Amino acid sequence: MASNNQNGGGPWGQRPRGGGGGGPWGPRPGGGGGGGGPQPPNVEEMLRRGQEKMKGMLPGGVGGKIPILIGLGVIIFLWLLTGFYRVDQAEEGVEMVFGKWTGTTTAPGLHWMVPWPIGEREVPLVTRLRRLEMGFQSSNANNRGGSSRDIREESLMLTSDQNIVDLDFVVLWKVKDAAQFVFALRDPELTVKAVAESAVREVVGQTALEPLLTSGRSEVALGTRTLMQEILDEYAIGVVIEAVELQDVKPPPDVAEAFEDVQRAQQDKEQRQNQAEAYRNQVVPVARGDASRMIEAANAYKEAVIKEAEGEAERFIAIYETYRDAKEVTRRRLYLDTMQDILGNAEVVIIDQSGEAGSQGVVPYLPLNELRSSRSGGQ
Repeated sequence: MASNNQNGGGPWGQRPRGGGGGGPWGPRPGGGGGGGGPQPPNVEEMLRRGQEKMKGMLPGGVGGKIPILIGLGVIIFLWLLTGFYRVDQAEEGVEMVFGKWTGTTTAPGLHWMVPWPIGEREVPLVTRLRRLEMGFQSSNANNRGGSSRDIREESLMLTSDQNIVDLDFVVLWKVKDAAQFVFALRDPELTVKAVAESAVREVVGQTALEPLLTSGRSEVALGTRTLMQEILDEYAIGVVIEAVELQDVKPPPDVAEAFEDVQRAQQDKEQRQNQAEAYRNQVVPVARGDASRMIEAANAYKEAVIKEAEGEAERFIAIYETYRDAKEVTRRRLYLDTMQDILGNAEVVIIDQSGEAGSQGVVPYLPLNELRSSRSGGQ
């Protein structure tokens, strides 16, 4: 705008004539030439002029406010649309306002919350089974038909009998509490890996090498899983260990041949023990049967001897009672019974040498041997 300062009037117009020189507010009071004193500024006029200048700055005058408001509304609407988010079936949503958890988790489906920077959300996987490989790294996710790379610093461990074993294992875990998983630690997956390595080294350090290579692998896996779960529960990171699977347990390559010799010796030992056990199972029952039979025969002989002795004692007592009542008769009977026992089995040959009539012509020789044999055969 061109300034209205012709004739030296300055920005407030032409000076009043009359030689007063009252400046921009008019003639001074009491001055000559009819000029008055300084006048106060017109505030309303100043406001009116300011409004006119603002209108000139806006495009289209007063109507330029409408597009700006519409643009602001569109921006706000698009910002609000960014608050929509979807939770899949395998996920669980965790909502935060100014970085603080609201205390609730969202189920699968479509949800809305105040967008960033006021609100934030995390959607971790809670039902998917996660796989952690320790001691090796497979070439693909499922390790099916692919090769693997051995990580010696993770797989070499010390056993309780001061031997070194090369052990590879897999940990299967999943999230059980989405809020704890998001807020408890900065990197929960790295924590699970560190806990797995620490737990398996502790369990292996309490186990000898032979059970690790043969029959103790399941106990080591179960002990590692239990110890891991106890530690993670103390950390409260919302993780559950589903299983620990030992993939490969072997001695280090430098001493593998010596361990194979030990294994072969162990197998020979077990084979010989099985053979000895089979022989024992065959011989011991027979020996036990013979021992039982001998014990039963001895017991029977014992009972027979005892009964016979008791009978003899009773018979002697009975004879004594009879002898006490009738001594002479008892003596006679005992004498006859004794002679019968003695002479009943004796060979007696009676030869008549009385010389009576009719005894002449008897041959003095008798076939005693034949008589003895015929007597024995008759008995």
